[in-house]
Amino acid sequence: MSGPRKMLVLCPYPEGVAAGQRLKYEQYFDDWKAHGWQVDVSPFMDGSMWRVAYQPGKLLSKVSGVLRGHLRRLRDLTRIRDYDLVYVFMWVTPFGTSIMERTVRRLARKVVYDIEDNVIVGNALPKDHNPNAIVSLLKGPRKAMFLVRRADHVIASSPFLRDLCLQQHGARASTYISSSVDTGRFVPRSGRARSRVTVGWTGTFSSRVYLDTLRPVFQQLARKVDYRLRIIGNFDYDLPGVDLEVVQWSAEREVQDLQELDIGVYPLPSDEWVMGKSGLKAIQYMAFGLPTVASNAGMTPMIIRDGENGLLVRTGDEWVDALERLIRDPALRQRLGAAAREDAVVRFSTAAIAEQYRGVLDETIGRN
Repeated sequence: MSGPRKMLVLCPYPEGVAAGQRLKYEQYFDDWKAHGWQVDVSPFMDGSMWRVAYQPGKLLSKVSGVLRGHLRRLRDLTRIRDYDLVYVFMWVTPFGTSIMERTVRRLARKVVYDIEDNVIVGNALPKDHNPNAIVSLLKGPRKAMFLVRRADHVIASSPFLRDLCLQQHGARASTYISSSVDTGRFVPRSGRARSRVTVGWTGTFSSRVYLDTLRPVFQQLARKVDYRLRIIGNFDYDLPGVDLEVVQWSAEREVQDLQELDIGVYPLPSDEWVMGKSGLKAIQYMAFGLPTVASNAGMTPMIIRDGENGLLVRTGDEWVDALERLIRDPALRQRLGAAAREDAVVRFSTAAIAEQYRGVLDETIGRN
């Protein structure tokens, strides 16, 4: 094939803002270009819509953003035949039937579908899983099921989701590729440890429901030990009885803000949706050399080895006990954190994962 191979990426969010994109395929664009790909990206949301999508109200701005997104997709349909491969993350458009996904499939030479979380369960989720109506609509299952069945290759965010795509939904080919981080940029802080321990969580409005499950844990813990809780996200938060610091996420301060933590927390329920989650938060904490306390659910037992590179818990009392142990024992924090950092570099760094993406792209283009 003469000249660069051409790829069109169809994704929900603008580049560089959503963790599910930033810390997944987006960070490999330079690697793909270095291996002969021309990569063009077309997000459904522009920056204006992204800023209001997770906020209550602002209906006019959201409707306007949806209309702009559909106009972009109509433009994309006119140029799909110019590309060797179309890479779809999550969906082509968020609402309605799968007609846009079907049209892309009909026009595209090859399609790679990247699915994050178990969106196939979609409407079976509890209503409070996403309190924002716009966000809940973005996670409908019909479009995902069509793409799973008709894409040339499916990239899944967990082994459980890969097996589901293959066995129950008839994917032609599916590969599990872990979330990953740039361990050359995500590095532990240097300097002496602080006398006061900071426990931290990072996420967005859509995952706040998981953070809320730890409210009584943090309050009970505050009655036992002195610590600070830092929440890094895109929403405000309050928690009476806890020394709380809320930090608004920004790309410029992402590394510095996470380096201020001493312990990372990763709460999850045990349900079908979680079986598709990649364990990204745990991997982020590990890259910074932080001991992580995580729910023993979904992917976390495959990432965290209890007592070796982090702690796994199930009940509220176990959460309190694990966090209290780590706050009181700096040597335990250091031991678990060092092992976590080593695992992050060896197993979850971009250097370790890059070849897996290239393999899927090359195989898809080479398949008749």
